[in-house]
Amino acid sequence: MILFLGHDNVRTMKIPYSDQKTQLEGFVAYPSQAKRPLVILCHAWRGRDEFICEKAKLIAELGFVAFALDVYGKGILGKSPAENAALKKPFIEDRSMLQQRLQRGIATARALENIDSSRIAVLGYGFGGLCALDLARTQEDLKGAISVYGLYDPLPGYCTHQIKAKVLILHGYNDPIVPMRELLAFQHEMDEAKIDWQTHLYSNSLHAFASPAANAPDLGILYNPLSAARAWEETKQFLLEVLE
Repeated sequence: MILFLGHDNVRTMKIPYSDQKTQLEGFVAYPSQAKRPLVILCHAWRGRDEFICEKAKLIAELGFVAFALDVYGKGILGKSPAENAALKKPFIEDRSMLQQRLQRGIATARALENIDSSRIAVLGYGFGGLCALDLARTQEDLKGAISVYGLYDPLPGYCTHQIKAKVLILHGYNDPIVPMRELLAFQHEMDEAKIDWQTHLYSNSLHAFASPAANAPDLGILYNPLSAARAWEETKQFLLEVLE
């Protein structure tokens, strides 16, 4: 049975780890020392910021261990859309480098003593949505993968057919950064592969609709509190389904 807890019952800590010479820092939130299912969180293009850490705390309130991994490096956060894009660019251009960085994060999370390694899901926002789907392509034992306004670019060397996890896509219908044709193509691939998938579209919603800091409509980025709340409810229900 999953217990719903408050913030006061959630414990947090930062965990240092590395990928070769790059120093990284994960953030973990958990309800107790008892073994619990694990949710890996993948941050958006800015970096492992307070937004993704707050999501980790909320997931811990559901009774799960939440681990927000770090792609860019300890303390590295973009300060503008231009900086965010520059931080993301090398990982988009070299998906093998991104995959190695993600694998270091998931290995660190798997080493936590209080996780049930037979029940793991991954959740990502924006750039992190791409990361979540990449992990689903390469981790056969994941129970679920959630992409919130993510990217659907294929991972070289892997195909959609290799996804074993259940997949939840939460997408803004008016997102100009990831247009509907890209989502439709990915849905077609998932359907052809007989994957257990579902998509929820949100009207009047641009990219980054779940982030309160998103306020650049000229770039196609804008917070929509109603869509954010609806997407979070779908996220919770999906995690409860695949990790029970």
